[in-house]
Amino acid sequence: MKKTFFYFDDVIWLFRDLTRGNYDSIFDHFYLKIFKEAHEKYGLKVQMNVFYRTDYFYGTDEFTLSEMTDKYKAEFEANSDWLRFGYHSKQEFPDYPLINISYEDMTKDFLSIKNEVVRFAGEKSFSNVVCSHWRPISKAGCRALADNGIVLINATGGDTRELEDDLSTLPYGHSFRVLHNRQPETKLFTRISLNKAISTSVCAYNHLTQKQLDETNLNFKAVYDEEIGVYFKQLLTHGTVINLSKLEDMQEEYEKLLPCEFASFGGHEQYFYPDYFAYQPDHGEKLLKACEIMSDAGFEFAFADDIIKQK
Repeated sequence: MKKTFFYFDDVIWLFRDLTRGNYDSIFDHFYLKIFKEAHEKYGLKVQMNVFYRTDYFYGTDEFTLSEMTDKYKAEFEANSDWLRFGYHSKQEFPDYPLINISYEDMTKDFLSIKNEVVRFAGEKSFSNVVCSHWRPISKAGCRALADNGIVLINATGGDTRELEDDLSTLPYGHSFRVLHNRQPETKLFTRISLNKAISTSVCAYNHLTQKQLDETNLNFKAVYDEEIGVYFKQLLTHGTVINLSKLEDMQEEYEKLLPCEFASFGGHEQYFYPDYFAYQPDHGEKLLKACEIMSDAGFEFAFADDIIKQK
């Protein structure tokens, strides 16, 4: 049976809304309502990767997970067979927040999110798979995650080159971020993405060689790091992220996923919100379309750690 893993990043505004709003059910919120529709129509299972707090980039109305109400805990637990939450990062900015992180800071950052999610959504709702913000994590950070029960970490992959080769090609001022507390495993690579602006990207310890990527891409295999005790796998297939696709192009773009044994795709929370500067009114339609395409092609939705157990 072909399997597909779907994850949604940057999740925090949902929790703010649930806490401040007067909802009888979590699925009365427009964001989760569309995911429930996808679950009921196509069997969607989704891992939502969580920030600890909102970012000052959007204003000073700060919200943190510590404020999240626990009134919906039973409902979250009842739906944990298809809706789970995982660690992402403390907040949206800066980019590459974990690339040179220390063991102590990684542990603190991870537990600040896990403990809150378990408090308001239950142990069964928290994933032991990490899809981190921008993906790269230092060796010390990966070790800290493994020591705290994480079994699989989303990875980058491909041939690498040293930072000094063409550091000026990095976008968004990323060079300043990656040089601070720089670790020896921090390198450059070419990212496969529909977003051409980040084709030159930075990688860290959770990076697969091209050979490892070829052996584990599009199937149920993963690379096991015996020193740390954790699996690495590139979970985003062909750079497929729904906010980077146009609705009318999705059928053609997703065709390249359909021959795979394993395929994965993702998205981001903020594109659902009308007050977000890059709001996409059809983001919900694109979510349903992606699920429809994968379901019609015979894929079964599954969580990443369940997929890896098949290797």
